[in-house]
Amino acid sequence: MWPREEVGQLVEREFLPVRVHVRDHPEAFQELGARYGAEWTPAILMLDPSGRERHRIEGFLPAEELVPRLEFGLGRIAFSRSAWADAEARFRHVVDTYPDAEIAPEALYWAGVSRYKATDDGADLARTAADLDARYPDSPSAVKASVWT
Repeated sequence: MWPREEVGQLVEREFLPVRVHVRDHPEAFQELGARYGAEWTPAILMLDPSGRERHRIEGFLPAEELVPRLEFGLGRIAFSRSAWADAEARFRHVVDTYPDAEIAPEALYWAGVSRYKATDDGADLARTAADLDARYPDSPSAVKASVWT
């Protein structure tokens, strides 16, 4: 079902996957689509343990973009639990392992936010802004972080 073995391994290791196919389970697809506002397929909704959505991936992505987005979603789930160190580590993993992925600048942004939440030190935000400006200067994340300098 997954485009590459590494995707399947990540999903099996980190998630409790539920697959609802529009043709195979039309009633369940309609009900879950309405509940979560899923308007396009494939839709991967990453929920925290309480069932609240923390990250969403809609539409097909090749494995080299899907894996970093799944990893990013794990960071968002950790962030939602106020697990700042875990969130930062997960976001930094995305940046360090997939620096060219489309989600990498946003992961760097959230790594800085996670660090700041843990330390309450504005210098952490300034360092993140400088890092974003150096590594991803044209990204929306660099623009958002520009107020931290």
